[in-house]
Amino acid sequence: MNELPHQILEHPAESGWEGDFDAFMAAHPDLDTLEVILPDTNGVLRGKWLPGKALPKVFEGGVAFPYSLYGLDVWGREVEATGMHLETGDKDGVCWPIPESLKLVPWADRKTAQVLLSMYDRDGTPFLADPRHVLENMVARLKDEFGVTATCAFELEFYLFEESDGDWTEQPKPLFSTHLGPARQNMYALSDLEALLHVVDDLRRACEAQGIPADAAVSEAAPGQFELNLHHRNNPLLAADDVVLLRRLVAGVARKHKLKASFMAKPFVEWPGNGMHVHVSMEDENGNLFADPEKGPERLGHAINGLLKTMPEALLLFISTFNGFRRMQPGSYAPASICWGYDNRSVALRVPASSPEAARVEHRIAGADANPYLVLTGVLAGMMEGLKLKKDPPAPVTGNAYEKRKKRLTPWMDEAIDAFEASKLMKQAVGKEMHKVLTEIKREELNEFGREISSLERQTYL
Repeated sequence: MNELPHQILEHPAESGWEGDFDAFMAAHPDLDTLEVILPDTNGVLRGKWLPGKALPKVFEGGVAFPYSLYGLDVWGREVEATGMHLETGDKDGVCWPIPESLKLVPWADRKTAQVLLSMYDRDGTPFLADPRHVLENMVARLKDEFGVTATCAFELEFYLFEESDGDWTEQPKPLFSTHLGPARQNMYALSDLEALLHVVDDLRRACEAQGIPADAAVSEAAPGQFELNLHHRNNPLLAADDVVLLRRLVAGVARKHKLKASFMAKPFVEWPGNGMHVHVSMEDENGNLFADPEKGPERLGHAINGLLKTMPEALLLFISTFNGFRRMQPGSYAPASICWGYDNRSVALRVPASSPEAARVEHRIAGADANPYLVLTGVLAGMMEGLKLKKDPPAPVTGNAYEKRKKRLTPWMDEAIDAFEASKLMKQAVGKEMHKVLTEIKREELNEFGREISSLERQTYL
């Protein structure tokens, strides 16, 4: 009988984290609980609660989790077509902590720390159905093929609801909604922030405690809807980590205040959905590629053209839920067509007004519930394709993009799945493992929604 490969004995992270780990242990010898967190293919957080004294063991030997966690659908069910379950023996990989993510959990009732994990094979090879490794490979390709790195910043929208018994069969009622008169959008209203001052303060303090670079909070375009902006990172992996941890933080703080936070892409037909906007620039040894007085605008145009060209085949990376495709409605501030413009919030790709040093693209397609590692992988793949082809984009849209004759983004999940599955570029961008896994998971989810009979159908046809 062949022996199993030995578990790797050294943490695969870069050196230098040990001092911070030792300082954390010295500062918190009374740690009660450790939460180890593994984001799956859908961005759903899987993991375990361990006693606080297990923290050194986690960093010294990793944590065993089955590879098959990456073959689960959004309901946490095995998707057999991924080939990751019992037919493989449902083996375990080794999940290693990401040292920068080791933080206290301020909203927990007992002294608790959390740490993000990433999956490896037992020989130390990254497991390539882990979305974080998918993004890591894309970042490495950018560096190897073009000598560039990326700086990224995310913006996240979400709704707050009064806490319920968990029965969401009826339409929920967000904060500040009313049945009298028109809906109170209260866009950018300070009064909404002031009414939730205790929640906003706890969010800010929790972000500070966890080192999450939250930059601004605003009241958005619907009652009970808010947006949090994250400061830019020159490491795409850390920028995506911030999103994963911020969503968990918002949900945890809201729960402490007997509220429900939801990043669902389109909770309401009549009100705007929740988006995940990502700002991206690229740098070489001379700085921002798009800031160069002579070549910057041309390079920016090439990157935009690549994003436009790859948008249909990459769409499943940006909108990966059945509900998410309902968000792409004309007039909703969510993009509905393949176009770009300067300082224009009706387009898919916006070039914000900024100083030349901050020249960047704002990608506005993703839903707030998307997997940020896969979102960034798709964005960087499109920009890289543009830098490779060196073609100028079509003319920018001025005015209302919803009124222009531009090619529409498909509102149908099956078309997005088909385009992604058929794309050689996407298979190369995410790797053959993730390409198969994501395709099979999303087909199974779509089939499940197709089997559901809606209340509207019963109201219409019974």
